[in-house]
Amino acid sequence: MMHFMRCAPIACLAAAATVLGFAAEPPSAKISNGQIQASLYLPDAKTGFYRGTRFDWSGVIYSLEYKGHNYFGQWFQKERDNVHDFVYEGADIVAGPNTAITGPVDEFFTDNKALGYDEAAPGGTFIKIGVGVLRRPDAQPYDHFRKYEVVDPGKWTFHNTPSSVEFTQVVDGPNGYAYIYKKTVRLVPGKPQMVIQHSLKNTGKRQITASTYNHNFLSLDHKPAGPGYSITFPFTLQPKNAELRSLAEVKGKQIVYNKPLQGEDRVMTLLEGYGPSSSDYDFRVESKEAGAGMHVSGDRPLSRAMLWSIRAVASVEPYIDLSIKPGEEFNWNINYEFYTLPK
Repeated sequence: MMHFMRCAPIACLAAAATVLGFAAEPPSAKISNGQIQASLYLPDAKTGFYRGTRFDWSGVIYSLEYKGHNYFGQWFQKERDNVHDFVYEGADIVAGPNTAITGPVDEFFTDNKALGYDEAAPGGTFIKIGVGVLRRPDAQPYDHFRKYEVVDPGKWTFHNTPSSVEFTQVVDGPNGYAYIYKKTVRLVPGKPQMVIQHSLKNTGKRQITASTYNHNFLSLDHKPAGPGYSITFPFTLQPKNAELRSLAEVKGKQIVYNKPLQGEDRVMTLLEGYGPSSSDYDFRVESKEAGAGMHVSGDRPLSRAMLWSIRAVASVEPYIDLSIKPGEEFNWNINYEFYTLPK
């Protein structure tokens, strides 16, 4: 059963609308540090903006503004339950329920599956960290684009200040798995910076082994990547299985775009060349057309890195690995710095 602490004014209005029988707006919260204004959706199994079973429900940012630039926003025009991932329909992008999300959001995997999926018989349950306890409907392999029944979303609580929102999810799952997951989205006082702090405590009887990545659905001023758009890393890039199609190219430590992405254009590649230090979890995305950029860094070593971009969004996806024994807690932070470019 869902439980929230200290609901933000917008969330309270949404709850009241539900009680009165009106269509409820998704619960949300707004935060600011004087330089950045950010808007976030809040988890709710009944009225939440995102109720898919792929991404973590907490910290979904649908708008972040700095000096007139917006970094995150809705990159699809429609959502439809029968869409597997997303499809193009003329000028519209139609997203499926597991993909229709915005902002820098996390997803967790265990051996490219959800936690305990292989142990669950059809009709049994497994865990998707950040979502809750889900039901396995049949003998088919796990598919993160498939929407599974949410048996128990856990106990969600949140606490907000003018410049931060802290989310906590408590899950007691099947087969000895249980955890307390916390995420805090915090705007740094007096600086154009945001920190997303994570912690995962293993409260069960079995070790939790997983990997997690942030999808970083960057939609900078809603402009497509093109000439003047670049992504820079601290290491020499070694792209693998690259699908650049002359739309982009790798130049040492940088990926640059040669043509504006349009229609069904896609740039996608696995990125290698990083080392064992957390200092390689560091990249900058800049757009000369927009006149703005974003610097992202993490405090854990990369275990994998991907780039995926289409006309509406650009996503650098950095992965880290987690291995947490019963009673132990694992912490990691992702830092975001927003800036403008000289004209």
